[in-house]
Amino acid sequence: MDRPGAVAGLRAALADFAATWLSDTQSWCVAVSGGPDSLALAAAAAATLPTTALIVDHGLQHGSESVAATAAEQAIGLGCVRAEVLRVQVGSTGGPEAAARSARYRALDAARKGMPVLLGHTLDDQAETVLLGLGRGSGARSIAGMRPSDPPWYRPLLGQRRISTRAACVELGLSPWEDPHNSDSRFTRVRLRTEVLPLLEQVLGGGVAEALARTASALREDTDALDDLAEHHLLGARFGGGLNVTAIQDLSAALRRRVIRAWLLAGGAHRLTDPQIRAVDALVTAWRGQGPVAVGSDLPYTRLLAQRGGAILTLRREPV
Repeated sequence: MDRPGAVAGLRAALADFAATWLSDTQSWCVAVSGGPDSLALAAAAAATLPTTALIVDHGLQHGSESVAATAAEQAIGLGCVRAEVLRVQVGSTGGPEAAARSARYRALDAARKGMPVLLGHTLDDQAETVLLGLGRGSGARSIAGMRPSDPPWYRPLLGQRRISTRAACVELGLSPWEDPHNSDSRFTRVRLRTEVLPLLEQVLGGGVAEALARTASALREDTDALDDLAEHHLLGARFGGGLNVTAIQDLSAALRRRVIRAWLLAGGAHRLTDPQIRAVDALVTAWRGQGPVAVGSDLPYTRLLAQRGGAILTLRREPV
């Protein structure tokens, strides 16, 4: 029996994914860049349910309007019921990549009209994400990779290799857009893709990308279990808007820091780093009257500070 083609394989993968995560969904959106991954996903999605293609034009590259318009035409040609180009203004917070990502997700969220959004991240993207997390050294959470389901965002291709999406585009007669940033060695992710992963595959005998993806999945399951326990302990440790130190000080370090992280996030913290969480943890376990700890926040012109008074941790906002 002949093996199914790439398009059929992606449709089957999407059907399995939808049965698990989106069984009640009647329609959905696909984020389309014009690249091979998102076009292949759009083709599979449009063959499955009524699909709206959302194309974000960041306006950061010459000719981006033309690229977006072409992607919209391709999406309609693949059977999408609608294609909408979203033009965004990219700020500077967190660097150009982070700012573009934030602008993209805000635009997609505003345009999705309550529908889930399918994203075209592949197994290769997951492997690169795990390696980036390893390099940061920020703990299990940073190497747990991307979630397949993180409503309203869904990633049905995390089990598929990039070679499959490119093969699907060939079968469909598509000419995907090749983002020049994807071959620019100034970007760390590009060097991981073109230099580090091929070397690891050569040295370790293949299967590295799949192994990294499996590692991410296992760590994500462990992290989710610990986070559930942390939420339970957080309920008992809350003191108004603060956190009762005596209720968490005897917990294991891994669990206690997750309680602290959950409390900080609920209080408006954002993009927390491992050193920040450990510094707040020291207010619990190594209290010597030290001053407040500044933590990440998206609040404009405001610093968010965690401080201890007696047996209670509180958060304070301070203008900058």
